Amino acid sequence: MLEGHHFQNAYVTRDIDKWIAAFSEKAKLDRKLIFEGTTHVTTVNGPGTQTNKLAFLWVGGMQYELIQPVAGDVALYADALPEDDALQFHHICMRVPDWEDFRARVDKQPYEVVLEGGNEQLRFLYLDARPFLGHYLEYTWMTDQRWAQIGGM
Repeated sequence: MLEGHHFQNAYVTRDIDKWIAAFSEKAKLDRKLIFEGTTHVTTVNGPGTQTNKLAFLWVGGMQYELIQPVAGDVALYADALPEDDALQFHHICMRVPDWEDFRARVDKQPYEVVLEGGNEQLRFLYLDARPFLGHYLEYTWMTDQRWAQIGGM
């Protein structure tokens, strides 16, 4: 299941500050949003919360998301961390225009939903596409207002 507007490549790390500095030095960042947040999610183990440090770094129309897992149901990210503080590729993300239509088709495709969450302004889920692509696929729907808040243009 590949569809939507691919706008993000995401990476996990044990040291987000190191990699924010590296991106700031090596890339022409157009926009930067950094925060730590807790989100209600559903994983393969059921409902819970996860807390992550996040950086959304925009270079043109591409967002580089850096994720440092902190607490809660963060195994999806923590299990992918390298032994050191290196940056490790984790997933790509696509924005879809109609969540209900998209979500109805998710259950008919072969890849397991391993994380899902959101609210009335933003919804997301991860498919385990590692057997096909070697990484996860994240899909998101969001209002235009939320898109602008995360730096989208």
